[in-house]
Amino acid sequence: MSVEVRLPTLLRAAVNGSATVSIDGETIGEVLRSLVAENPGLNSQVLTDDGELHRFVNVYLNDDDVRYLDRLDTKVANGDIITILPAVAGGAN
Repeated sequence: MSVEVRLPTLLRAAVNGSATVSIDGETIGEVLRSLVAENPGLNSQVLTDDGELHRFVNVYLNDDDVRYLDRLDTKVANGDIITILPAVAGGAN
């Protein structure tokens, strides 16, 4: 199954500047593992050394946060859209 993965500006350098990429997989985990295998610069930014999502990375499947679904085991269907959004922190006092 092929899904579209949308990447924020911060991560696009690792995929030659692309805003979206098409990746095959049956679950969020398979898609993300394929994504980082094809684009190793994303690995440390998306997944931990254990293969889990970094706690500061939000992943959405068609607007649903995968943390409230089955996380990396969430099934995907052909044509689904996965959006990766690193959390942003900071600000002024």
